[in-house]
Formats: sequence, structure tokens, C-alpha cells
Amino acid sequence: MATQRIGVILNGVTGRMGLNQHLLRSIVPIIRQGGVKAGPDTFLLPDALLVGRSAGKLEEAARAAGVTRWTTDLDSALCDPRMSVYFDAQTTLQRAAAVTKAIAAGKHVYCEKPTATSSREALALYELARKKGVRHGVVQDKLWLPGLLKLADLKKKGFFGRILSVRGEFGYWVFEGDLIPAQRPSWNYRSEEAGGIVLDMFCHWRYVLDNLFGKVKAVSCLAATHIPERRDEAGKPYRCTAEDAAYGTLELEDGVIAHINSSWEVRVRRDDLLTLQVDGTLGSAVAGLRDCWIQPYNATPRPVWNPDIPNPIDFFSTWQKLPEQRTYDNAFKAQWELFLRHVALDEPFGWDLLSGAKGVQLAEAALESSRSRRWVDIPELGEA
Repeated sequence: MATQRIGVILNGVTGRMGLNQHLLRSIVPIIRQGGVKAGPDTFLLPDALLVGRSAGKLEEAARAAGVTRWTTDLDSALCDPRMSVYFDAQTTLQRAAAVTKAIAAGKHVYCEKPTATSSREALALYELARKKGVRHGVVQDKLWLPGLLKLADLKKKGFFGRILSVRGEFGYWVFEGDLIPAQRPSWNYRSEEAGGIVLDMFCHWRYVLDNLFGKVKAVSCLAATHIPERRDEAGKPYRCTAEDAAYGTLELEDGVIAHINSSWEVRVRRDDLLTLQVDGTLGSAVAGLRDCWIQPYNATPRPVWNPDIPNPIDFFSTWQKLPEQRTYDNAFKAQWELFLRHVALDEPFGWDLLSGAKGVQLAEAALESSRSRRWVDIPELGEA
């Protein structure tokens, strides 16, 4: 057995997402399984170097992950010739500058989204990476969620017929921080710190829609700040300057209409924190993060409107839950393995910095739509 080590700089993995999803549930399991299989007798093994601002938090994260190397000096990490990949899970305001430095140092880059605070800056990252000749990718984890993989399989098999619409519901109640601690950091609700649910979630909706249902052509969005004041991590009140809910309608190619509600002020009465319903001429499906229910044409009930009597149909019982026909790995880990193979073997990887820029572009257009109260077209982004 041959092992090819790939040095990976992990910046920002002391935060919630970086620590849990990327370090502990992706990189560590890949190391523990002996690497990513790259051939009959070859494995790609990440060699992690943790980077951050807090020595104490880095030491704690390294101990939890069983990693021996960490540093608060990003420049020294980028100068290390053993490190060929740079990963960024910092807050959005810090990302573009660090990714730019990594590209300039000749590192392959993989980063969280949003890749930048503006589409111009995000597109510049893509162009810089392309000109430098480094490989690049953006985390688009929801494409590897079991529920969405099941939707993709149904579409591939022609289950839906012609897809008519996609309806998404995302969100949950985020506590204000007074009586019960908030589940999200305070910067999420400050526009000056690149907070807001539109920049956060519309980057997701762009790659989900583009990859599963059709390219986004236009958007109409209403963004709102429903709760104007919250309390920060120290319990101090602060004014919310970013939107905490967004109600979007999107026009896709081939006439498909998508409507997605995103809110941190909604109490969940549905199957999961995210649900997507896809309606087609031959059948419909509802997917959560893991499970998926279907209703084919021949099993569709025939309701008749009559508000004067109790509805005789138990609508939930008319849906069939898809069985588990294969196993599913952690969505972040699955994409990490594909990116490592992309770096080492030059295998195709379609979720690059251009895809990340498209996500930021949609978020910008949604915010512009909300400000101007009109539909906003989404022009094609491409190589300069």
C-alpha cells in the first residue's frame, strides 16, 4: 500500500462549522480510515496544519482532533512547501483576503461560502486562481445530503416527468439571547460584519437549484428584519442591522418556478429544518436533509373543496417514504474526498470558485430585488 500525503492548511476550524463539520467530521475520519482511495494500492492522506487567531482554541481543537501541528501565523503556514492545499472556514469578511494570499503562494484552495462579500470580489478570486493555475473548490455540501441525493436520483430516473415547481422551507427559531442563549453568533445579524440570511442562504439555494433543477434566470425577493434587537455572546443588547428572513421566488430555465422561504424566526412544523417539495407532471417528492417521500401520479388523491365537512383524506398517509437503498457519508466529508482526488489526480470537480461567485451574485440580486421591489435578472458569469 502506498500513501500520498497532501498537506492541508485549515484556517478557521475553531469556529462551529469549521471545527465540527470540516475538522472533526471530515478530515479526522478521512485520516482514521487511512485516507482517500486513489487506486488499487494508493491512498491520499491529508496532513493537517491548523491555523487561527487564538492559540488556546487552536490547541483545544488540535487535541480534540488528534492533530499535532497548529499555528497563529498564516504567512508561515503558506510558506511551508509541504502544504499544498489551503482551506478557509473563517468569517466571510476575512475570507477573500486570505484566499488571495493562498493563491498567490501557489496553494490549491478550497473554501466555505460565501467566498466574498460581493460578486465582483468573488469573481476576481476565480480569475486569480485560474490565471495562477491552482485547483480550487467551494463547499456546496447540501448536494451530498441524503435527501437531496434521493431527489437527484428521482429526477435522473424520470420520476417527475416535466418539473413544474420547487418549494423550499428553511429555518428555525433562533432565540434572542435574553432568556435563552442564541444558537447563532451575533455577527450573523450585523450587516457591517457580512451577516444576514440572504448572503448566508442564497449561496446555498443557487448551487442547489443550478445543479438539481435548472439554472437560475431571475429572482424576486423580500428580505425582512423581524427581530430588531438581540443580545450578543456577552449578554449585551445590540441592534440588528441585517435581515433575518427572506422570501424568494426564482425563475429557472425550462419554465420551472422555485419559491424558497428562509427564516431564523420560524417554528418548525414540517419534516426537517430544510424541506424541498418538487412537483412534476408525473409525480411529486418532498425531501428533508435525510429522508424523501414520493407521490406518483397514479397514487395522487383527488380532493374536492368542501369546507363544511372534515376533510376525508389523510394527506400525509398518501405519501410513500423512499427506502434506504445505499449508505450515505457525511456531506462535507464526501465533498472533501472529491476535492482531494481533484488535487492529486486531476479528476473533474464542478464546484469551483466560479460556482461560489454565482452564489454571491444571486444573494446580491436578491437584496437588490428587496430594496427596489422588483424582479432582478441573473446574467451569466464566466471567464474574463
